[in-house]
Amino acid sequence: MLGREAKEHVLGQRGRVFWLYGLSGSGKSTLAHALERRLHGEGVLTRLLDGDNIRTGLSRGLGFSDADRLENIRRISEVAKLFAETGIVTLAAFITPTRELRAMARDIVGAPDFREIYVKASFAACAARDVKGLYAKAKAGGVKDFTGRDSLFEEPDADVGDVVVIDTEHTTVEDSTDTLYQIVRPLIDPRDSRPGEK
Repeated sequence: MLGREAKEHVLGQRGRVFWLYGLSGSGKSTLAHALERRLHGEGVLTRLLDGDNIRTGLSRGLGFSDADRLENIRRISEVAKLFAETGIVTLAAFITPTRELRAMARDIVGAPDFREIYVKASFAACAARDVKGLYAKAKAGGVKDFTGRDSLFEEPDADVGDVVVIDTEHTTVEDSTDTLYQIVRPLIDPRDSRPGEK
């Protein structure tokens, strides 16, 4: 079987998983899309995973119960691991509301390849944005188990030191993207230079 290092060498990058999580409307997907565009402009091969491309295929049929959320994150983690092992920079943007779910994702992907990024914005700020109209729908009783209101959302444990916090409530999309880029870029630089480079 062709090894990971050979694939990373061809791509000129390291496979990694950057797991962005936070409340609905916190800016996870916006940040992931902006970062993907920036990396793509530099020739980095990426794969973005979010609710739009996972819930319609891989996790179609799953709801939002605790058991279904766990299974959804488990499936995503296994897919993200496969991408990372192929040398692809993988951006996963999911609410991932509990520390238990995030720990499971880290365990499946493997700690060396996994970086946890908390996209922080208060419930009130996300409700004011309400990009998808979910907060209004939840207020009217049209969304069951809405995270942050009916269903628990746990902020990262203060004792876990390698969690990156991006505060989108008090910074612009551009500044948040730049902060994230500065963290991601060194972690995906190749172990070896490409042939002919020094």
